[in-house]
Amino acid sequence: MGAPIQTAEAWRTLFENWPDAIPRQGIVVTPQETIPFVNYLISGSLVILERDKPDTLGARKVIVAYDNIVGLKLPSPLELAKFQVMGFQQRF
Repeated sequence: MGAPIQTAEAWRTLFENWPDAIPRQGIVVTPQETIPFVNYLISGSLVILERDKPDTLGARKVIVAYDNIVGLKLPSPLELAKFQVMGFQQRF
């Protein structure tokens, strides 16, 4: 039961510390859907994602709990080494 809390905290930390050098866009993956976004705002346990186009119901903003995020897809063409500022490291 400790894993979801740790995972939610990891997602919150990632969004809170998103570096300026990385575009604030991507696709959040939840168990229910994938949500493309072009910007976001954060709070203690939620993130609001802004879409560039409305979804099929006309929504441009989606509020997601960090503990409901299972993945993040990044469309950035930046080389992998640029993501080290997000805490990722190369393993030798």
